[in-house]
Amino acid sequence: MQNHQATERARTPPLLLIILAYTGFVSLGLPDAVIGVAWPSVRDRFGLQQGTVGFLFIATSASYFVSSFFAGRLTRRLGIGLLLAASTGLVASAMFGFAVAPAWLLFLSSALLHGLGSGAIDAGLNGYAAHSLSARHMNWLHACYCLGAMLGPFLMTAVLSGGRPYQLGYIVVGSTLGTLALLFLMTREKWGTAKAEDHPHDAVSSWSALSNLSVLMSMAVFFLNTGLEATFSQWTYTVLTESRRVDPAVAGVAVGLFWGFLGMGRVVFGLVADRLGIDRLLRWSLTGAAIGAVVFALPLGAGGAYFGLALGGLGLAPVFPCLMTRTPQRLGTRLSAHAVGFQVGAAMIGAAAVPGVVGFIAQTLGLAVVPAAIIGIAGADLLCHELLVRRTGLASAAPSPVS
Repeated sequence: MQNHQATERARTPPLLLIILAYTGFVSLGLPDAVIGVAWPSVRDRFGLQQGTVGFLFIATSASYFVSSFFAGRLTRRLGIGLLLAASTGLVASAMFGFAVAPAWLLFLSSALLHGLGSGAIDAGLNGYAAHSLSARHMNWLHACYCLGAMLGPFLMTAVLSGGRPYQLGYIVVGSTLGTLALLFLMTREKWGTAKAEDHPHDAVSSWSALSNLSVLMSMAVFFLNTGLEATFSQWTYTVLTESRRVDPAVAGVAVGLFWGFLGMGRVVFGLVADRLGIDRLLRWSLTGAAIGAVVFALPLGAGGAYFGLALGGLGLAPVFPCLMTRTPQRLGTRLSAHAVGFQVGAAMIGAAAVPGVVGFIAQTLGLAVVPAAIIGIAGADLLCHELLVRRTGLASAAPSPVS
């Protein structure tokens, strides 16, 4: 154990790279939740139906999955610094595309750029952190993602509440991301001396890893988890304003509240994750998220919706980072070198497909069905995680192998 701890300390990256990784996660979160607030305006401008937002999610997730699938190869070829710069630049370009698109198809095309940039940076940073950093840092990194995701809706809400068009919000987000891209480009040499992963990729092929049942089960948990996060985030504003007649400013704050508690929870749980035990914390957290979904579904007014969203965000807070930290321990370093990218891809598909499917259902049955769907997704997520723990119980109890 002492040798293992010494090795882990030796592999901890310099402080500057850790700070840049935190910055990268902020840049990932900033644009992701904006569409939930902007969608009613986008829908009305292009004369779209409610469920059309599903196509936007699908376009983003498809390109996100492609770039995350090849993130390991891209990291080895470009280096993390250049990958971060290029990926953040792509996302910035997508934000400007959303702002200036004169037609729906061009708006939809910008979602492809958004997915390509986000998938590469997400998989690269998560792979780096899973093999080099502790569960504490992993939780705090994802708390930075939540900080960005919380600021995005607040920004768009302020723009719309001030009577300005949604395009201004996207321009501000794109300008911020463009600045971050330049920062990563200027510091790319600092990343050049650090490897994203210390374990070989070639020992297990991508397709062999993808056919492994444990890998597939882990991907399913990530799919449902981010699907639940995204459904909470993307549909809360529309449900509150158009189904429950809540004031738009109040509804926008509710979306930010969800992300705020999700981020705050990651800060807090990062301090205690190793002491509580990751699998135990995951079980408690997923249960709490399910209870939050039930509270949100109840007709308790804006205050009840606030409480349900806060509990849902708090419950989901440690799930993604703890699942990612657990990956090398559950699957072994050779499989996890590929599995991290697969999980990120599955997560993005879930974040796009699940709220998209919910949108098509809501178009047929009405917005009142959305809270019930959230409850069902939360229950399925909890069940799939329990099945994964049972299958990989021995692996999850063992320390991470170090080569």
